[in-house]
Amino acid sequence: MVESRYEMVSPEVALETVLKHTPVLGTETVLLPEARGRVLAAALIAATDMPPFPASSVDGYAVIAGDPATTRRMLAEVTAGDARKVTVVPGTAVRTMTGAPVAPGADAVVMVEFVEERAGQIALTRSVRPGENVQRAGQDVRNGQLVLPAGTVLAAPEIGLLAAMGRKGAVVFRQPRVAVLSTGDELVEPWEEAGPAKIRDSNRYAVMAAVEVAGAIALTLGMVKDVRSEQQELIRAGLEVADVLITSGGVSMGVKDLVKGILEEMGTVHFGRVSMKPGKPFTFATVAGKIAFGLPGFPVSSLVTFELFVRPSLLKMQGCSRVTRPRVEAVLDDDVAPAPDRSEFQRAVVRWDGGELHASITGLQASGRLLSMVGANALLMFAPGQKQFAGERVSAILTGPIE
Repeated sequence: MVESRYEMVSPEVALETVLKHTPVLGTETVLLPEARGRVLAAALIAATDMPPFPASSVDGYAVIAGDPATTRRMLAEVTAGDARKVTVVPGTAVRTMTGAPVAPGADAVVMVEFVEERAGQIALTRSVRPGENVQRAGQDVRNGQLVLPAGTVLAAPEIGLLAAMGRKGAVVFRQPRVAVLSTGDELVEPWEEAGPAKIRDSNRYAVMAAVEVAGAIALTLGMVKDVRSEQQELIRAGLEVADVLITSGGVSMGVKDLVKGILEEMGTVHFGRVSMKPGKPFTFATVAGKIAFGLPGFPVSSLVTFELFVRPSLLKMQGCSRVTRPRVEAVLDDDVAPAPDRSEFQRAVVRWDGGELHASITGLQASGRLLSMVGANALLMFAPGQKQFAGERVSAILTGPIE
């Protein structure tokens, strides 16, 4: 039996090696409408208080809380955006709408529900405490405060804060450009007839979708036959136009598995085998400062290795402060007999049941069965040869939301 000359590394060592050789890309400035999902490259420091003035949190009347007067003369009405200058003194009040400045002199706003108004005079039907219904200047954010650290992924609240801080754009890390290539004599496009001994290329489309979900930019290099010169040409072209090259297929031990050798000629193959199932022939290389991943040809192996190794690399390139998925413990619903010699990652659905997390395997776990990944929100991790039974707890990497 022919043995690979590439040392087998553990999944943990593989990820550590990938991240060690993954650079953080440069930065660029984008406008707020284009900032969703991008990663902040420069910390956001508040340059002013928020709110910048004491503001009313309700529709009501600005008053002095300790004023003993039984009735108070209404001086004016102030609405949001109104900068009217009026000062509250004992025996007076200012009708004040939500978001409007609280007039100087006043220290509370009594809600309209607790006020009777007649002929320009008001009477309170209940007492009011100092500070009640008043948003202090700087209550939300203080001048000089760290609002968002670098590495923050920008979603709706973060973009709202940027806008509130007077920013029309944000300095973010650049998105990696990722060239994706499928290899194999057996491949045809999805819309073509497969015919004898042919299969439709699903890997390229699945991987490109995964690249974009990870926040990167996917570029297709198409398909290439198992011809060394043709693969060399496309691999070289991909590395010229992109930050990252991803190939699928051509990394096992067959006579037409050419990718490892080509990458070795061009750069450094850091590892060519991982002690895991699925995904044993997963390969990682660097070529002239660029990163290259050789994914296995089986569709599930391709997506599982992408999830475990490629996705964290793409997130690190974008400056994310966290690049790995959360891990939880769940109760197994099924008996599992994992591979005897390798760590195994089985696809599963993790859900809440009876106040604790349960995990159900998604059927047959064959490397070519894409259905095992459809609807899955977790990868269950099993040590080599460690049989586990229903009711026992297992470690799970969450790849999607728990429903």
